[in-house]
Amino acid sequence: MTAPLVLLSAGGTGGHLFPAESLANALKASGIRVVLVTDKRANAYAGAFPAEEIIEIPSATPSGRSLPQMAKAALLLGKSILKAIPVIRRLKPAVAVGFGGYPTVPPLLAASFVGVPVAIHEANGVLGRANRLLSRRASLIATGFEATKGVPAGDAGQRVHTGNPVRPAVLEAAKIAYPALSKESRVQLLVFGGSQGARVMSDIVPLAIEKLPAELRARLSICQQAREEDCQRVRETYRRLNVACEVEPFFKDLPRRIAEAHLIISRSGASTVAELSVIGRPSILVPLPGSLDQDQAANAKSLADIGAAIVLPQVEFTPERLATEIQSLLAEPERLTRAAASAKSAGISDAAERLAEAVLKLASTTQNGIKS
Repeated sequence: MTAPLVLLSAGGTGGHLFPAESLANALKASGIRVVLVTDKRANAYAGAFPAEEIIEIPSATPSGRSLPQMAKAALLLGKSILKAIPVIRRLKPAVAVGFGGYPTVPPLLAASFVGVPVAIHEANGVLGRANRLLSRRASLIATGFEATKGVPAGDAGQRVHTGNPVRPAVLEAAKIAYPALSKESRVQLLVFGGSQGARVMSDIVPLAIEKLPAELRARLSICQQAREEDCQRVRETYRRLNVACEVEPFFKDLPRRIAEAHLIISRSGASTVAELSVIGRPSILVPLPGSLDQDQAANAKSLADIGAAIVLPQVEFTPERLATEIQSLLAEPERLTRAAASAKSAGISDAAERLAEAVLKLASTTQNGIKS
């Protein structure tokens, strides 16, 4: 007998794709077949995705100030839904699961139209626009945060807080204890800003380090992710200050580096916040500004509320303010130790298994009959 199949859909960024990959691994461990439907951008991240088939369906984001552009995007989404319907009929999935972003709209609407149960997972603290659109048709709404804003009142879908699935490398890094820290010891500082770095980190952090007392700078060892075009100037600043540094565009072993750090300075995407929580590390978070949903601000607040992070809106993220925060934290190492413990207390290391259980429960009610 052929094993049942679950269709997963994620696109746009690695932040959407990585939780889907974690769920795929958990489902496969239960003997469930997995197919991934994604778009061209996310397909670049999908090389190691554990799916028996990866299907690319075009998508577009129908938002912006130009009505012609919005109309063009809506037309493309409509065509993609028509393209996805025969794919759904061929695959006959027991359930279709989406992880946010407009690339999930065509396959999940197509699944709904042909009678396949739909589940959505919202990684952020605010329901995204694509998930908001799909929520009315979802039989299951799983959330990464216990309090997720924007879920429309009266939705028929069952809601369950699963947490955000994390990669196996994160679970391995979570086994590493918080590094001992005193007022004299070496300090490991990790700086990153998303999968390709953030220009603001390169602009602000080195200048903040320059404002620290020389005796404190001498204790620092900085690992910083920066855009390729920014790497050299960041390195040169740290070398001029005699600060030990490693500056690269990308770190494949970022979870391990998080575990080895005493303090992290970063954006507050859902995956980042989940990894900081599961590994248990203190942070200074700078939410991405300008988002209509302000999802990163909500994510960061979840850690700030329990004393695990300091949140600096980008307008307050100046060299002077950052230097003050770093100096204050390092003057009281016990604050960092407590923040690390607080972050760890919020981590959900089995989120992938929780989500898989919820998906299998939903799928068991279908005609295809997956039994958990």
